[in-house]
Amino acid sequence: PSPSPSPSPSLPHPQAPASPMPTGASSAAESAQNESGSCASDRKRARRGDGPAEWVSHRAHARVGLVGNPSDGFHGKTIAVSVENYWAEVSIRPSDRISFEHHPQGDPDAFDSLRQLHHTFERQGYQGAIVLLQATSKKFFEYCSTHSVPFDETRNFTLKYDTNIPRQVGLAGSSAIITATFNCLIEFFEISEQQMPMPVRPTFVLSVEMEELGIQAGLQDRVIQVYEGCMYMDFAKSLVEARGYGDYSRLPCSALPPLWLAYVCNPSNSGKIHSDVKARWKAGDADVVEAMQQFGRYTDVARDALLGKNWVALGQAMRDNFALRRRIYGDDCLGADNLTMIAIATEHGVPAKFSGSGGAVVGMCDARDTLEALKQAYTRRGFAFVELAPHEPSK
Repeated sequence: PSPSPSPSPSLPHPQAPASPMPTGASSAAESAQNESGSCASDRKRARRGDGPAEWVSHRAHARVGLVGNPSDGFHGKTIAVSVENYWAEVSIRPSDRISFEHHPQGDPDAFDSLRQLHHTFERQGYQGAIVLLQATSKKFFEYCSTHSVPFDETRNFTLKYDTNIPRQVGLAGSSAIITATFNCLIEFFEISEQQMPMPVRPTFVLSVEMEELGIQAGLQDRVIQVYEGCMYMDFAKSLVEARGYGDYSRLPCSALPPLWLAYVCNPSNSGKIHSDVKARWKAGDADVVEAMQQFGRYTDVARDALLGKNWVALGQAMRDNFALRRRIYGDDCLGADNLTMIAIATEHGVPAKFSGSGGAVVGMCDARDTLEALKQAYTRRGFAFVELAPHEPSK
């Protein structure tokens, strides 16, 4: 969280043009490596129980930033991929009063010992995920009230969540919970796409994080979690300031190379080194401004490479992306674990970069023997390793 976040893009009036692209949404918090990848369409209702108070569930998936990040917070361009392996699921049902069910792991309030309490809060901090459901509900009411979107205020509900997205490793777990909550509220109150157009929805999710919770973030994660699949995103200042959102276009998941992810198994919520890059960019620092523009150029190269299935060019764009990030942010900010994960990929001759803000790296590899060697190398060093399955857009 940032003590003084910059304002998020303003939410446009719901008369903004709608997009034809679909939105994503529909348990136990089991290991992602054991995910079968065969879950039903996330927009379909997943009902459990009998009678009128049955649950309706929506899922939003984790993402990996393929090229361009972190320039989404600097009016840059990015390509991101929604992944089947990791998800957050939020469920809603009618109730007499509005209430939120705490998750035993995500919102712990009882412990077997002081040691367990210490380990829990050292790893994930003091703020659980229930606040994400609460803040989304508050912001949903404000949006509908401000934009004269009619809804039945006499309908109350209960929300609960589950997730298998690893925490504190930059896989957009918080925004996934917010997006899934938002999709539950949209269905529960029967809000149409005309009343809240698709391009506006990522901006809404970002406003929950920045304006309600003080989390400094960009639009990339919210766009990919709303649209799903593989998305090219242009966050040009002229677009975002004029209408509240950028230019979003779909890339075919069939053009993606085999992707893998490695991440830190036991990240800590403390001791992180904060970067001054945002402040330098706002001050007009020439190096930072040029770097963010260069990230955009790498994104354009990667888009053309994907469309032509030129994985060599895509891999070089990923390598260049990491090298530039390292130069601008510095090794102290990037952290030893992150640099080690990149070094392991480099030793095996495969491209890799940060999948998000840090704690995980995404890479590509189409050789099975090299992939197995990578897996062994990462697990020997204490990192988790998983082959990724892109999450196709819900029908």
